[in-house]
Amino acid sequence: MAELVPTPLALRTERLGVSAVYAAHGLSYATVVTALPQFKDRYDLSDDTVSLITLTVVVGAAIGSLVADRVAVRLGSRAGVVLGLTLQALGLVTVAFHVPFLAFWAMLAFYGMGLGCIDASAAMQGSLVQRRLGTPVMASFFAANTAAAIVGALVMSASTGTPWGASLALGVAGLAAGAIALAGPRLLDPARERAAEPGGTRAPLPWRGLWALGFVIFAAYTADSTVATWSSLHLDDGLGAPAALVPLGYAVYAGATLLTRLAADRIVRRYGRARLAVATVGVAAAGLVLAGAVPSVWSALAGFALAGLGVGALVPLAFSAAGDLDHRRSDEVIARVNLFNYPGAVIGAVLPGIIAGEDGFGLSFLLAAVLLLPALAAVSRFRAHDDAVVA
Repeated sequence: MAELVPTPLALRTERLGVSAVYAAHGLSYATVVTALPQFKDRYDLSDDTVSLITLTVVVGAAIGSLVADRVAVRLGSRAGVVLGLTLQALGLVTVAFHVPFLAFWAMLAFYGMGLGCIDASAAMQGSLVQRRLGTPVMASFFAANTAAAIVGALVMSASTGTPWGASLALGVAGLAAGAIALAGPRLLDPARERAAEPGGTRAPLPWRGLWALGFVIFAAYTADSTVATWSSLHLDDGLGAPAALVPLGYAVYAGATLLTRLAADRIVRRYGRARLAVATVGVAAAGLVLAGAVPSVWSALAGFALAGLGVGALVPLAFSAAGDLDHRRSDEVIARVNLFNYPGAVIGAVLPGIIAGEDGFGLSFLLAAVLLLPALAAVSRFRAHDDAVVA
């Protein structure tokens, strides 16, 4: 199938549409994660049950990523985005109410499927728009995601303790996802990858590049999940930080992630993906070592900020490179690379709690740093298209 060539106005609309999808995705995820304490109180859940529910969402997300692959091949990634946002909207609006527990759990599973569907489909759309524009813009999409996630967390924090506050925040996030799903057919690119080469055959998937970039995603999300889940507890239990400083662990990490994503596209245009990838791995690993090895509250905070600067740029760089491995099958490549983020997220959320010692979670941050270093072996995959993106 020949690729459509959108007009400049259509490209601007599509870029805005993809940014809106990423923003809705970040808003919904932050709202659900920060609502977990309210869910726990509402249904009187044990910590083990909360863990099982979280695992259900992760498994649902992996299934959703595979669904996005099949939908994209047949109908295009735009259809995958609409499906994912619709599942998220249904899940969020339903769990906003005090429904029976089994219905609540089932709808969170549907939400998880929508989560994975958007993880993959939004990256497909972002890669497509970036290729049409001929300039790096992927990091800007992830910046929209991060900014919306920060807003969602702040709104949920402000609503805590107020009647129906959490339910209202969940409902608003669900309605936002539903509204963008309805607007999706007008905002997003309708193209889909070519199903076959001339003669009816399909090119093989670029498995070496796929595995290399998949490991980068795995390592980045392991680091991200480790800091997001355990930074506050490390400051509190391990380092005895004052109560006012404990929340700053994740705050400085999220803020640094947003800053680096806002700047990454410009840096790529000037220096290329490969140089930025090397720098981000080095900065993130150094930050994790600083946070894990130096028993100081201020060193930990500085380390978390450095980790955010590195990991925040590495994720969009990897998805951007994955989309360029083979333009003929980019949707399938991105869907498969996206699967690597879920084991990374689970390991980062679970392993530190198992290996934690009396001195906190320092060892976990060191292990996350070690995992990042082999990502340097994938630099050639980032460099492959630098000639096309450097101004």
